[in-house]
Amino acid sequence: MPAPLLRSPATRHGAAFAFALAACIASAAGAQPTDADFIAARDAYRAGDSARLERVAPRLKDHLLEPYVAYWQLKLKLDDADPAAVRSFLDRYADLPLADRLRSDWLKSLGKRGAWALFAAEYPKHGTEDVELACYAAQFESQPGNEGHNAAVDVRRYWFSGQEQPQSCQPLFAAMRAQGTLTSRDIWARFRLAHEAGNFRLAARIASELSPAERPSPRDIERIDRGARAALAKADFRFSSPAGRELALYALDRVATTDAMAAHDAWVKWRARLPDTDRIYGNLLVAYRAARQLLPDANTWYRDTDGAALTEPQHAWRARAALRAGAWADLARAIDAMPPGEAQEPAWRYWRARSLAVSGQNEDATRIFGGLATEHHFYGFLAAEALGASVMPLSEPLPPDPAALAAFGARDAVKRVVKLSALDLRPEAQREWVGVVRGLDDEGLLLAAAYAQRNRLYDRSINTADRTQRRHDFGLRYPTPYQTEIESAARQNGLDAALVYGLVRQESRFVSDIVSAAGAVGLMQLMPQTARWVARQTGRASLTTPGLDDAELNIELGARYLRYVLDKLDGLPVLGAAAYNAGLGRAQAWRASVPLEGAIYVETIPFNETRDYAKKVLANAMFYQAQLGLRYVALKDRLGVVAPRGGAAGIDIGAAPPDAVLPADPSDTPR
Repeated sequence: MPAPLLRSPATRHGAAFAFALAACIASAAGAQPTDADFIAARDAYRAGDSARLERVAPRLKDHLLEPYVAYWQLKLKLDDADPAAVRSFLDRYADLPLADRLRSDWLKSLGKRGAWALFAAEYPKHGTEDVELACYAAQFESQPGNEGHNAAVDVRRYWFSGQEQPQSCQPLFAAMRAQGTLTSRDIWARFRLAHEAGNFRLAARIASELSPAERPSPRDIERIDRGARAALAKADFRFSSPAGRELALYALDRVATTDAMAAHDAWVKWRARLPDTDRIYGNLLVAYRAARQLLPDANTWYRDTDGAALTEPQHAWRARAALRAGAWADLARAIDAMPPGEAQEPAWRYWRARSLAVSGQNEDATRIFGGLATEHHFYGFLAAEALGASVMPLSEPLPPDPAALAAFGARDAVKRVVKLSALDLRPEAQREWVGVVRGLDDEGLLLAAAYAQRNRLYDRSINTADRTQRRHDFGLRYPTPYQTEIESAARQNGLDAALVYGLVRQESRFVSDIVSAAGAVGLMQLMPQTARWVARQTGRASLTTPGLDDAELNIELGARYLRYVLDKLDGLPVLGAAAYNAGLGRAQAWRASVPLEGAIYVETIPFNETRDYAKKVLANAMFYQAQLGLRYVALKDRLGVVAPRGGAAGIDIGAAPPDAVLPADPSDTPR
């Protein structure tokens, strides 16, 4: 799914001016509350101006979105809010998502202030998992006399995380250490989790929480942080002590995160000095990092990890390393070793079937392929093609019923969704929509999706239609708005229209005025610097970021960029999709030194976001070719065979645009 979306600055400012003008006219006429009043309230809230909000709020009485104004008023003064006012809001708007948000915010405020009586009364009504609140609940339980209020909060499970935990958990962790319920083994376990996650500063702080006799010297950790490669090569660690061995493994992981080959070369010279369990763990660190870096030796190195406790990502990359190496027997063993839930994911069911087919177990392979072929996703197409079938998705639309659509649209919650979407509050609209469609059967979901599509809420329509279990309408799942613009741009650039539709659906869900958290704009989510580069190639002297809101221009530039990317990468859609998301240089670097089946290339993309993105774009294209009545092109042919790096078309980096249209999240990269 695309990142959280916002309207562009130009759209916001233009709307604000228009609504402000309308407000003056409405005020002069003594009109009912207007959307302009609401925009003024929203802007006051966003500016944190509670005084201005208080002046505007009375004008919003009986407005459809009045609950949001009341919420903003309470939110800006929550630490000093009258408990009766908060409870009144929670009771009055209990069926709105705002109630859950306010309850969560208020509980955190109460916990931070230690207002435990109020906290205890409201916490049982909070239904969602929230680590910060759970730790406040545990703090409440620890107060003298509160033993009867036990909420059975398992704080220990929050300790075992490689991520920083909320401040509300820290007093509990300190108490557990003081009481001895957090042992040195537990502390070292979290130290490992932190450096495995790349959170090296957190790891250093966790190590400082050991007892003085077990604690590594801060100077030793600092020495590794300053020069991990030198420390690893020198191997000047006290291997006789747990702390010395943990520091050796810490240095190993620091180097392996960026250069697993160098880490392995140093590691093999002294790993025999460690006990078996530590040596196997070190082997796992190197093998996992090597797999993420697509090193050919990763599969061989994974063979030295027998007996290690693998996380789900480490299991997955064990399988991907085997795939990349063409080691089908190792792949089968890797999938067999996965936890049952992970092994049943569509990817690993498909690759398990492929490994069975290679080993001659065709009956078992066919059974797995047959099950997958009934499912509507990337692996469903691949599995059907493995059986020699062509997939033609069949829709069972819900006949339009004007009365049912009108009744659905008359609901206050639905009207709020439409209004919020129009007034630059898309995240709020999405939360409301979740409540609207919760618990609906297939017919209800299709009705909701049809209503959303008719109101140009394409993102809500697609996501809702995607949820049906037995009755499917692929026209709602794969709509074709902007058909003239998309098909014209595809023709002009010699592109497969199904691929362009598939990319737009994945990038923006056909919402034209959105801006991602990374700054990508519009239907094809163009980064402004990339759009300007493409515009210069077409002879445009200048291009402003707000101009990318225009659907026709955005599609024109996005299609030109996609054509450029494909021309640089052998014309393969799988490489084009990877490059569109993560950049030309990365898509090129992910090639192997030998020809690689396209399905294996995409399965072994190191970025989680890009791997998922490329699969979905290509699967979308398969659905769109059916939707548009185009000639059937098998997914296997769209994936093709990815040529080795040396045999690929060269990329003139100097003449290329910025490296990514939508940069991958740095937290998702192999550190």
